[in-house]
Amino acid sequence: MSTLAERLAHTRAAIDAASARSGRRADAVRLVVVTKAAPPEIFGELAELGVGDVGENRVQGAAERLAGWRTRFRWHFIGSLQANKVRKALPLFDVFHGVDTLALLERIERVAGELELAPELLLQVNVSGEDSKHGLEPAALPGVLRRAAELHHARVVGLMTMAPRDDDPERARPHFEALAELARRHATPACPLRELSMGMSQDFEVAVEAGATLVRLGRRLTQSAPLA
Repeated sequence: MSTLAERLAHTRAAIDAASARSGRRADAVRLVVVTKAAPPEIFGELAELGVGDVGENRVQGAAERLAGWRTRFRWHFIGSLQANKVRKALPLFDVFHGVDTLALLERIERVAGELELAPELLLQVNVSGEDSKHGLEPAALPGVLRRAAELHHARVVGLMTMAPRDDDPERARPHFEALAELARRHATPACPLRELSMGMSQDFEVAVEAGATLVRLGRRLTQSAPLA
């Protein structure tokens, strides 16, 4: 079984190659290591390996898991954030990947103001149109971005999507390209949409080729999934 260091090196090389194929610099893409299924001991090893971005998907218990590591990593919340958990989540995480309603955006802005925080937010867009997926409909995005431009605390910095699960990663490409096109079409000086969070263990290379700046990888690194 390969070590975490070997798996991380293999994955970074794959990201670099995909970046080159899309004509971008390797440092245009950041790897977010998803640690939700890993024991807390993994944080020490990730720190030694130079990992800077870590993702978790639960607010419950996050304070204990992050204890001692809060300032070492940039913490990404990659789960579905419930409105009643916003107050607990904001002091713990720097970036939120799944802001999927205007009501949630308003709630984050209000609480961020009270706590004097400035979280970075990614609006989740349901590009595939699947009923099982969270996210804004693409047609709703311009209106939400107009409101986002008026915020004083929370900052919308990009978009996020999840492609349908498929054994063939190429089938995810149209969904990733559609998100990139939405970002190009709707970016403004107030909401530049510089970040595109898309791509997981099964399809991250295609996502990078389509323009991802953040890829969220968990089982490939922490659960010994096959390295293709």
